[in-house]
Parts: sequence; structure tokens; C-alpha cells
Amino acid sequence: MTVLVTGGAGYIGSHTVRHLLALGRDVVVLDDLDKGYASMVLDAPLVVGDIADEALVAKICAEYDVTSVIHFAAHKNVGESMAKPSKYWHNNVDGTVHLVDALLAAGVTNLVFSSSCSVYGTPEIVPVTEAAPIQPESVYADTKAMMERILHWYGVTSGLRTVSLRYFNAAGASLDNVIGEDWSQSANLVPVVMKAAMGKRPPVQVFGNDYPTPDGTCIRDYIHVEDLADAHVRAIDYLAAGGATVGLNVGTGIGSSVLDVVRATERAGGCTVPVEFVGRREGDPISVFADPTLVNSTLDWKPVHDLDAIIASAWRWHSTHPDGITE
Repeated sequence: MTVLVTGGAGYIGSHTVRHLLALGRDVVVLDDLDKGYASMVLDAPLVVGDIADEALVAKICAEYDVTSVIHFAAHKNVGESMAKPSKYWHNNVDGTVHLVDALLAAGVTNLVFSSSCSVYGTPEIVPVTEAAPIQPESVYADTKAMMERILHWYGVTSGLRTVSLRYFNAAGASLDNVIGEDWSQSANLVPVVMKAAMGKRPPVQVFGNDYPTPDGTCIRDYIHVEDLADAHVRAIDYLAAGGATVGLNVGTGIGSSVLDVVRATERAGGCTVPVEFVGRREGDPISVFADPTLVNSTLDWKPVHDLDAIIASAWRWHSTHPDGITE
């Protein structure tokens, strides 16, 4: 009765592994360590390898008595996906096909998939519901949308049941400061603001301050990584209880602006964050945040941590790990 976590040595994966262990669940991690770190896995067994290696996946399923899977393993850099699309098609899409083929051969039919709100592209209506059109605007986003479609058809043809969690902006670190995000590999806003606040990079470039929002800057939905980990565990339990395949938006339902993140960082660090306002960036939606109604009711899940708690945990982590994660 073991949960296999692919990509479990990465940022969100490692927090989910830790949450599973805290609940007394049996866990095994499969990660190629391309972007993950063995040290982040803590006490869970780690198998270093590729999700496309069907023989390896079959061996893991047999050896550890795997009954369900949380699938994080994927490349996720939007810019890189546009420059090197084949890397993303092969790893994200083809890798998932090999993974699922091996799982089904082993009799494993419950899978929670780490998807993304990027499958919606620039949503026409906010807050975003699951009824919004799927219209990805990058190769990365399209790999996530395609993986969802592939999983759907495996369900139709082979009985696979899945929960695709389309989460918004994961941020923060474990509240006890044991694991967190490697800012050397992330271009997300929160670690960028942290770097600027600590003098590790130039001022934060804010792309546009003339949007029709309360402070003129873009709005996003930030969710604490521990809340996100909890959603994945609840999704596993939902499938174990016989739940049907579903796609769910995982967010707080609260929009926070770029300057909200900056001000929260200043409160957390007792500092001033250097900011440079520049022109709008093409393709940036004005405001994107989730309608979490369906995930609340389906998984009996609600986020616990607000923006200040997210930023405070990120500040504790990055201020004590200024060189990122080292093995």
C-alpha cells in the first residue's frame, strides 16, 4: 500500500513526500535528480531513474507494493519550452505515456497528476473555474493539457482514474524551515523578490504599474506549498475511496498583486525591496486567480496559509539558504 511519487525530490514533490511520511504513509520516490535533490527526500526511499524506464517502474511497483501514484516529474520552464520544445514533448508527454503503460501493467490504476493553471492560457473570466476553455499559450502549458487528455483516454480505455490538480502559484517553504525552494533554479516572483531584498540580484522589475487593479500591478493567486501538498494527499485518498476522474483548480481564491508580494516581503524581512517599474510584458494576463469551489467540495480541502504566512516562510528559508540547496 505504497504511494509512488515521481519527481519527489523537487520543490512541490518533496513537500508532498514529507506530508505523506508525517501521516504514516508508505512512500517511494522516483526522480532523475535533474532538478531535484536527494537531500530533499529526507527519510523516504529514493530510486534515481527515468519515468520512461518501464522496466524500472515495474520493478518499483513490485518491490514496494505500489497502489497509487502522484506524478510530478516534468520539465516546467516556460521560456525553455519555447526554445527547446522537443525536450518537453519527449520528457513530459512521452515520459508520461511510458510511465502509465508500466503502471497499468503492474495493476496500478490511481494517479494524481501535477497539472497547472497555465492550461487555461489567458482566462476570459476570473476567478477561473474548471469550465474555462483549455487554451495553453506555451509548449510547457500544452504538455500539461496534453498529459491531461492522455490520462483521460487511458481512463476510457484502461480504467485509469486520475485527479489532475491545476494549481496556481506555489510559494513558501516548510513552516519548520527544513525544506524549501531552490532559488537558483526558479524565476518565480517570490524567490526573485527575496533575492532582490537580500542584495543577491538587481532590483525587481515590475512589468507594468498601470493595469486596472488596485495598485496598478498584475494579480495572481499564491498558494503555500504545504497547502498544495495536502491537496495531493487528499486527492490520493479521494481516488482510494472510489472517486471518479476529475480536474480541479487548486488555489486560494484570493488575488495578490506584485506589490502585495513586495510589501509582504518587506514586512517579513524588515527591509526595503528595490523595485524598478518597466513597461508591460507581452502576454501577461492582468488578473488570474482560482475559483476553489470544486476542489473544496470534492477533496474537503481548504488552504490554511495566507500571503503573509507564505512570504514569512519563504523569507526564513531563503535567508538561511542564501546559496540555494546544496547536497
